Amino acid sequence: MFMDILKKLFSKRTIAVFVGAVILVGTGGASYITGYQSGTENPKTIRIEGVANIDDPDTTIDFASFWDAWDKLKRYHLKAKNAADKDFLYSAIDGLAATFKDPNTVFFPPEEAKNFTQTMEGHFGGIGAEIGLNRSDELVIVIPLKRSPAERAGLKGGDKILEINDMKTDGITIDEAVSKIRGPVGTGVTLAVLRESWGTPRDIEIQRETIVVPTIDTEIKDEISHVRLYNFNAEAGSAFHVEGYLKSVTEGAKGMILDLRDNPGGFLEVAVNIAGWFLNRGDIVAIERFADGSEDEFRASGNEALKDMPLVIIVNENSASASEILAGAIKDHRGITIIGEHKQTYGKGTVQEVHPLSGNSGSLKITVGEWLRPSRQSIEKVGITPDLVVPVSEDDVLAGRDPALDRAFQILKTKI
Repeated sequence: MFMDILKKLFSKRTIAVFVGAVILVGTGGASYITGYQSGTENPKTIRIEGVANIDDPDTTIDFASFWDAWDKLKRYHLKAKNAADKDFLYSAIDGLAATFKDPNTVFFPPEEAKNFTQTMEGHFGGIGAEIGLNRSDELVIVIPLKRSPAERAGLKGGDKILEINDMKTDGITIDEAVSKIRGPVGTGVTLAVLRESWGTPRDIEIQRETIVVPTIDTEIKDEISHVRLYNFNAEAGSAFHVEGYLKSVTEGAKGMILDLRDNPGGFLEVAVNIAGWFLNRGDIVAIERFADGSEDEFRASGNEALKDMPLVIIVNENSASASEILAGAIKDHRGITIIGEHKQTYGKGTVQEVHPLSGNSGSLKITVGEWLRPSRQSIEKVGITPDLVVPVSEDDVLAGRDPALDRAFQILKTKI
């Protein structure tokens, strides 16, 4: 099992790239337990190729101390009887992933792996809210999904989640939080929530439901199409074709507002697909740079149908990953105006791959590279800087006002 894990940690990309909001994945392993038994009976030095200095014949990794630690914890810890062997396994793999101090390189046990797949496919059970870590590493609501339990409970973007069912969220990862918030449909979860305007936290109980992630909304007004793209899940490409393109054209839109606010990302290939509507075929959408300095280019291959339509993009501080890739590519090639509610977007510019582990024992999500815009500007921790910053306050939201959207309409009306 360790050989398998280590090889995967240092392998080249072999599967689809996922960009954007992290939600979950998994692990288990009888072969690991067998390895423990034989290892303690016959301790020996193990040579693992492909980890470091593979050309140095003197490099070895001795697992005797690992098996010794396993044995002592099982023998002597006060709560050893409550810890299953799989818990030891999962914690060990967690430790391997934590080596890099990279919050995007994580281990997912089997149930979390299933949750991640469901999320990326656009269907899952839970409260219906995107969550994330703010710049202070505090757990926050990014956005409640439309018509979701979270929205009906009154949660709003920016709300801090201090506790999940009385468990404090200090130091929690996104994946751990999602695992705690999700549960069987019909059951409840209690969140201790702090909103800036409240002063003190409030306990909010929410009933879990089957969640269908909204993908896109389109509204035509004054010959301008307002396309709100909520994520880049597996359905977003086809949904944009129908809701974004066909609806806009058939209803006579002469300009488009592409609204990427609170869009946490999704599949890279979907972002490239959608970019193909706005760019010339062959234009670079993104550049992926690996640790060894090598690069891959991702180019638009769509039908260019919207490349001449006047366009404005709206973003905010929660626009991340694939949203930043798409906005950055269109900006670099077309010089269009980007309006932001804040001075920059999220800044999620690293590339993750999800690698299944052997024996259906879960998955590793591994950072393997970083994204560059066509202009070769980095996205990681920098994001996209809007041309215009138009704040939208909580009072605006409560009153049904949207100054950023209003400004986008004003700009487009001068262009059509």
